[in-house]
Amino acid sequence: MEDAKNNILELSHVEFSFRTYGGTVKSVRDVSFNVREGEVLGIVGESGCGKSVTAQCILRLNPEPPGFFEGGSIKYRGEEITTKKDKEMRKIRGIEIGFIFQDPMTSLNPTMKVGRQIEEVFVGRENISRKEVKQKTLEILQLVGINEPERRYNQYPHELSGGMKQRVMIAIALVGRPSIIIADEPTTSLDVTIEAQILDLLKELQQKTHTSIIMITHDLGVIAKMCDRVIVMYGGKIMEKGTAEEIFYETAHPYTAGLIKSIATLDTDKNQALVPIEGTPPDLFSPPHGCPFAARCDFAMQVCYDDLPEEYRLSDEHVTTCWLQHEYAPKVAIMMRETEEAAYE
Repeated sequence: MEDAKNNILELSHVEFSFRTYGGTVKSVRDVSFNVREGEVLGIVGESGCGKSVTAQCILRLNPEPPGFFEGGSIKYRGEEITTKKDKEMRKIRGIEIGFIFQDPMTSLNPTMKVGRQIEEVFVGRENISRKEVKQKTLEILQLVGINEPERRYNQYPHELSGGMKQRVMIAIALVGRPSIIIADEPTTSLDVTIEAQILDLLKELQQKTHTSIIMITHDLGVIAKMCDRVIVMYGGKIMEKGTAEEIFYETAHPYTAGLIKSIATLDTDKNQALVPIEGTPPDLFSPPHGCPFAARCDFAMQVCYDDLPEEYRLSDEHVTTCWLQHEYAPKVAIMMRETEEAAYE
C-alpha cells in the first residue's frame, strides 16, 4: 500500500471547473494521487483530458475566476494549497515547486535578458545579495548544460536555439532548488534529437538533486523512458494508475490499452496500420453519468453508460476504474490487436 510518510504532495478528490458563456466546464473530476520524494510520476492522456489543468491546480496557476475549485484538497508537506492567498503561493511557486511550461518559444519574455528572467525567482526573498543571485543564476545555467553561461546570461531569448530555450526554462524551474518540478510537455516543440537530450538532462538532474518530477505528456515513449509511476487520465478523471511496468505490461483499462496499441514499435511492420481510438472525447460541459470512455470502448456494457465504475485495486500500486474488473464482468483480453481478435473469433 502507499506509504504516506514519503508523500510530499497529496491530491484528494480534486474537482476544478471553469465558468464560461456556454456553461461550466468540469475539467478535473475527483482526481486523487500522491507524489513521493525523489520519484518521477507521469501523467498521460490525450489533449483535453485534464492533465495540464490538474498540474496547474497544484500551483494555483489556473485563472480564478473563471476557474474555481468545486471540491477536494491539495496538500504540500501537509499544508493545504487550495485555501492559500496569492501572496502565500508566491513563497511556494518556483521556490518549493518549480514549473516547466509547454512551449519555451512563447513562455520566455522576448524583451528581457535570459539572466534576469531566471533571477525573477528570487524577487522578494530576503537575506540574499544581488551578487549571490547572479552567482546562483550562472551556476544553474552551467548545471543545465548551457555553455558560456556569462554570455548566455546577457542574451535575449531570440538569440538562443529551441533546445537552449528549453534548458533556460529548466534552469528557471531549478534555480530555487525546489522539492518538486512539474514538467508540462517539456519537449513538445523540439525535434527528436533535442528531445532526447532534454529528457536525459531532466533524468540526470533528478538523480543529482533527488527532486521529484511530475511529467505531463501524451507521449508514451517519454513515460517509458522517464517515469517510476504513471497516471492515465481521460475525460477529467483517472482511468488507471500504477508503476510503469504495470501500466505497460499488466494493462487493466481499455483506454490505456488503446493508447498503447495506437503507437508504432520497433516490431511494427511498415505495412501494418496503426490502431486508432475511434470517436471523440466526452463533452465536459455535460459529463456522462457513467464511464467517460464508454462511448469509445469496444468492451462497453450497459452499466458502463449508467454508472461510474468503482475503483479496483489490483496490487499495492495498481488501481483502475473499470467495470471489466467486476467479478460478474466477462473476461476479455483488452490488449489483443484487431488481427489477433479476428483470429481468436
